[in-house]
Amino acid sequence: MTNTINLRDEFEGLDFKSKRLENRFKEAMEKLSKQPEKSIWLASGSRTEAKAIYRLLSNEKTNKEEILRAHRESTKQRIQGHDVILAIQDTMSVNYNSQTKTEGIGYISDKTLGVNIHSSLAVTPEGLILGVLDQSSYTRSTRKDDSASHDKKKQRPIEEKESYRWLETMGNSTIEMPSEVKFIHICDREGDMYELFEKALCTDQTFLIRVIQNRITTDGLKIIDEIKKTPHCGEVSVVIPRDPKKKTKERNAVLKISYKKFDVKKPQLKNTNKSLSSFVSMNVIYVIESSENGDTEPIEWILATNDEISGFEDAYDKVCNYMQRWKIERFHFVLKSGCQIEKLQERRIEKTILLILMYSIISVRIMNLTYLARICPDLRCDIMFDEDEWQVLYCAANKTKNPPNEPYSMKKAIEYVAALGGFKGAKSDGVPGLKVVWLGLNKLYVLLSYREFI
Repeated sequence: MTNTINLRDEFEGLDFKSKRLENRFKEAMEKLSKQPEKSIWLASGSRTEAKAIYRLLSNEKTNKEEILRAHRESTKQRIQGHDVILAIQDTMSVNYNSQTKTEGIGYISDKTLGVNIHSSLAVTPEGLILGVLDQSSYTRSTRKDDSASHDKKKQRPIEEKESYRWLETMGNSTIEMPSEVKFIHICDREGDMYELFEKALCTDQTFLIRVIQNRITTDGLKIIDEIKKTPHCGEVSVVIPRDPKKKTKERNAVLKISYKKFDVKKPQLKNTNKSLSSFVSMNVIYVIESSENGDTEPIEWILATNDEISGFEDAYDKVCNYMQRWKIERFHFVLKSGCQIEKLQERRIEKTILLILMYSIISVRIMNLTYLARICPDLRCDIMFDEDEWQVLYCAANKTKNPPNEPYSMKKAIEYVAALGGFKGAKSDGVPGLKVVWLGLNKLYVLLSYREFI
């Protein structure tokens, strides 16, 4: 099954020009993946192993770009056979305010030290995470940029702005990926940039972006004002996932959808840039929740895409694709809470960034495992778990010494993992989430490490 992520096979194409170093890296990834919330000293299991991992991180041949390339090669294999892949990108700010002595540390805000990590994930329209397509980082050398006024900064070429990462990531995400697969680049409101729209059109890419700017059309109209006046073409009942950040529960909602095509005029501030087209054509979709939802803020999205829309079904399909954007928020949640990346205490920021990439791959593996059980519940669990793993998992979850002879389903496996992680399985609990899965996996690997002594 090419949709699965197995860390043993993930780095077969890794090339550090040293087989010993490559094998050590693979061993380190397995060690860290089994207890990602612990420090390297605790996760490694011994002082000798910990020192070996630190030497690995300090070795100049342990190249971040090569690790990402090898992972992308495996991700490419998982992508093949899919018609559409959602390339979802976003930025995560990682706080290292206490790491004042870390060499190369910069600012992520006026008062906070840290690093910004910008990632793009490959996600199927059904919601299965297939891998990291691209990851970059940046910090600010000073607390505040006083080099120019606000208006002067806005007039800078896009290449000189931090926001250029959105364009770069769109280009990097599809390099050497299967040409027959359609990639849809999904961004939140930070991606609402005229340059991004045009670059997508010029490079034959598809974008789906939440709009924040009330852009002017070639007819002198404002797109947000106009789309809100457009009669809805249909409505649909959907399930809105819970949002831990806003502390909202999963709920049913009725969404009204309307769409209209516009020729959006180049912003006046961009007129000095002669390389930009005078207008770009796009479809704008308006989504508003009409159902009563108590104290919860109703959904209201305005989405822009250069994809064709010929009716309600097409528009609804784009809305469903955008609803998968929250998966990158869950990715950040696993990195910060499950892998505890804000507790890293490396001496150089380059080593921290390298570790964040390693934990990013571990995080997408946790997500792949969790969502695979929801999307393909009847798959046999031995596609993701070794025989000793699924046997020990069964015995631990069911408090028995007699394991089954045959592998059970992925759905059952994740239920057993979640039970080890504290999941009670009440009707109101819904399906196991990411937190109980990573907690359960950690407990499973501890049990496995002591199995031979019991």
